[in-house]
Amino acid sequence: MAEVVGSHDLLLVTLDTLRHDVAAELAAAGRIPNLARHLPGGVWEKRHAPGSFTYASHQAMFAGFLPTPAAPGPHPRLFAARFAGSETTADGTFVFDTPDLVSGLAAEGYRTVCVGGVGFFNRQGALGSVLPGMFQESHWEPEFGVASPTSFDEQVTRAEKVVAELPHEQRLFLFVNVSALHQPNWFHTPGATREAGDSRATHAAALEYVDRHIGRLFAAASSRRRCFAIVCSDHGTTYGDDGYTGHRLGHEAVWTVPYAHFFLEPGAS
Repeated sequence: MAEVVGSHDLLLVTLDTLRHDVAAELAAAGRIPNLARHLPGGVWEKRHAPGSFTYASHQAMFAGFLPTPAAPGPHPRLFAARFAGSETTADGTFVFDTPDLVSGLAAEGYRTVCVGGVGFFNRQGALGSVLPGMFQESHWEPEFGVASPTSFDEQVTRAEKVVAELPHEQRLFLFVNVSALHQPNWFHTPGATREAGDSRATHAAALEYVDRHIGRLFAAASSRRRCFAIVCSDHGTTYGDDGYTGHRLGHEAVWTVPYAHFFLEPGAS
């Protein structure tokens, strides 16, 4: 990353609330072809989330603590703040001297842009302004939020506009928090009803919906130059697993998340 930063555009996509088991099953079954074609070996890497809900996890990721490989470490990190005694800062790590990765990339000349999704990015109150406030430019509308059946295609349209308006020479760090997987997601299954509610199956249908549109996002992110992309979940969620529902709790379905990083060549879709 020490060589990538400064020469490439950067894309970070958090598929908010996506479970690892659902993501892995859909990739293996060929149900998310647009994502799977970019996954190394066609499979998601199994990792552990840095937090059990959106706010905590993103605070950690923006400090350089991406989801950790689900195997004994230490595991060298792509990004890290400079501090003495770090055991996961390696020769290739991009090291920043600011409080967070976003401002660290801004200091390197990047335009930092957030396209928010869930409520922690809606800027409708003090708490919802903390994470998007790290960025030089942030976008959120109700159409991007969890209650919108077309949230992701609306988010992608905004991202396309952002990229199109940037000067070609301007490096970009684009962050997109995808809200479609988060509850409520029942409306992504044809014929489903609000009364039937959300389930593991509707969660999977939401990921299929995201897959249908993510090629547009990849195309925009790589339209100007080679782009380094990270696509991962910030945490999972439960649908009655062992009696649990939701997240912000210590269940395997919450802590285990899918992760991938890869390069997008110019013109990728």
